[in-house]
Amino acid sequence: MLLNEMLGIKYPIIQGGMANIATGKFAAAVSEAGGLGLIASGGYDAARIEEEIADARRATDKPFGVNLMLLNPDVDNIADLLARENIRVITTGAGSPGKYMEAWKASGATVIPVVASCALARKMEKMGADAVIAEGGESGGHVGDMTTMTLVPQVVDSVDIPVIAAGGIADGRQFAAAMCLGAIGIQIGTCLLVSEECPIHENYKNELIRARDNSTTVTGRSLQAPVRIIKNAMAREYLKLEAQAASREELEQITLGGLRRAVVDGDVKNGSVMAGQVCGQLTEIRPVADILKTLYEDAKKVVINL
Repeated sequence: MLLNEMLGIKYPIIQGGMANIATGKFAAAVSEAGGLGLIASGGYDAARIEEEIADARRATDKPFGVNLMLLNPDVDNIADLLARENIRVITTGAGSPGKYMEAWKASGATVIPVVASCALARKMEKMGADAVIAEGGESGGHVGDMTTMTLVPQVVDSVDIPVIAAGGIADGRQFAAAMCLGAIGIQIGTCLLVSEECPIHENYKNELIRARDNSTTVTGRSLQAPVRIIKNAMAREYLKLEAQAASREELEQITLGGLRRAVVDGDVKNGSVMAGQVCGQLTEIRPVADILKTLYEDAKKVVINL
C-alpha cells in the first residue's frame, strides 16, 4: 500500500511541518493540490493552532494534518486539542509521543513520528505509531547524522510499519529513489518553499533560487542541536563562535528570532534561512499543484509501479 492509499490523498507526498511557515492556509493549499498538508506547531500555542486548523478547514475539505514538536512549551494543551479536533494525521518530532498516543488513536488519528535512527523507529512502533518518517540529514532545519540513502532502507528493515522518506527530495529521480529504498511515500519541504502559495518573504524564495549545491551549512553541532541553513552573515558568525567554543548563551543570542527575520522580514543576511541541500536544484517559483504533479509524473517515468 502506498501513502496516498493509506491517507486517502492523490499523491504519496506529505508536506513537511516547517515552523513559522506551514500555516493552515498553506497546508490547505498542499492538500488541495493532492498532497497531505501539515500545520506546523513550532512557536505556536494551542490557541494559535486552533485558529490555523479553522483556517485549513475553511479552505479545504481534503485531509490535512498537524506536526507537533514535542518540545513545545504548550505541548499538553496542543495534544489535547488535536484529539478534540479529530485531526486525521499527526506527525511528531523532538520527543516521545507515548503519553498522547491513546487519546490520539481513540480520536481516529493516524500517528506518524519523524525518526532519525532505527532505534527510535522501533521505539515508535512499540508505542503504536502507524508509520514513521525517516528523515536524513540532507533536510533543512533540525537534522540528524545519517543520510536519507542510508537511513531509509535500514529503518525499512528494522520495523514492520510503513516508512516514509524525507530529506534530499526535490525531483522525480529522488522521489523514485526513495521508493526503491522501500518507502511508501515521501515528505518534502525545501522544494515547497519556492511555491507561489508558500507564505514566506520573496527574499527568502529568491535566496533559494540563487542557491547552489554547496550553499547550506549546519550550525549548532556543539550544542547537539544541529540546524541546516543557507550560508550567510549570521551563519558565518555563528560557526566562528562555535569554533571558539562560545557559550550556549552567546550562540543562542545570535539565532534568537532568526527564522522570523528571514520568513517575515525577508532578512536573508542576518536571518535563519532554513533549507535542505536540494536548494541547488530549485530554479523557479511555481504553484504547489505544478510542483507535486511534476514530482509524481517524473517519478513514474523511473519507477513504473507507482
